[in-house]
Amino acid sequence: MSTALIFPGQGSQTVGMGKNLVDSFPAAKYVFEEINDALEQNLSEIIFEGPEKELRLTENAQPALLCMSMAILAVLKSNFDIDLPRKSTFVAGHSLGEYSALAAVGTFSLFNAARLLKKRGLAMQKAVPVGDGAMAAILGLELADVEVIVSEFAQNETLTVANDNAPGQVVISGAKNAVERAIGGAKAKGAKRALLLSVSAPFHCPLMEPAAKIMSDALDKTEMFEPSVPLVSNIAAMPVKNLVEIRELLVQQVIGRVRWRESVQYMKSQGVGTLIELGAGKVLSGITKRIDRNLDSYSVDSLSAIEKLAGKLKNI
Repeated sequence: MSTALIFPGQGSQTVGMGKNLVDSFPAAKYVFEEINDALEQNLSEIIFEGPEKELRLTENAQPALLCMSMAILAVLKSNFDIDLPRKSTFVAGHSLGEYSALAAVGTFSLFNAARLLKKRGLAMQKAVPVGDGAMAAILGLELADVEVIVSEFAQNETLTVANDNAPGQVVISGAKNAVERAIGGAKAKGAKRALLLSVSAPFHCPLMEPAAKIMSDALDKTEMFEPSVPLVSNIAAMPVKNLVEIRELLVQQVIGRVRWRESVQYMKSQGVGTLIELGAGKVLSGITKRIDRNLDSYSVDSLSAIEKLAGKLKNI
């Protein structure tokens, strides 16, 4: 059975993440400083000290999560002699996590990945006036049921499935009124929970078209290299290595559905038995177990987790 690396998306960030790594390992410190330089801001200070409200801003959260993931990879390689991408069959990332995944396999330099995510965060934040859009998690209903609800309650407003995360865990996105109507509809149809998410914009829906155009231009101007390991794309739920395809899929991803459940199922169908989540939190590992309990899933989100997992990784 082979291994895949997965990288978390927005919402996994926490104030203080990575501080023990930077204090303990020069390789981690280099990553944080490189991203500070790329952004021409002291992002490290926001990550380590907050306030949480500032870290949660999309323009900060996205490069901060890249920072955490890449620092963990750097420590594993420099201090434990573990080159995870070389040991892996695929990489994948949830939403912004695709940029972390692509940086891990050499498509983007760390510097360029950070700048792209800063631009992406700002563009997504500005695409829709605050309060006009919303996202909601629908728990306990299957994708097909949620798609019916979306169709019923859109009522000529933008409303779509944003994330197919796992069986019984679907996120919708669109105009705020439409999302609120859909929440009521989901509860009426037996959802265990249907609740608004604390996000600043309606990600992964057509309202993000202005941001997609900005990212298309930014990606066209960014140097890219063929990934050393195929990326399982959010949009395609299939592996890609061709740079033209990767660029197009990253643009589509801004407005399109994150097909995470299908992505994990595809990787398993190709012989992947272990998913290693690199970065803040344990969200993707939890989702993995909801998708398939037979998959091994490890979260590497701290110094203790790195040390605990290092012995196991040597044998993968």
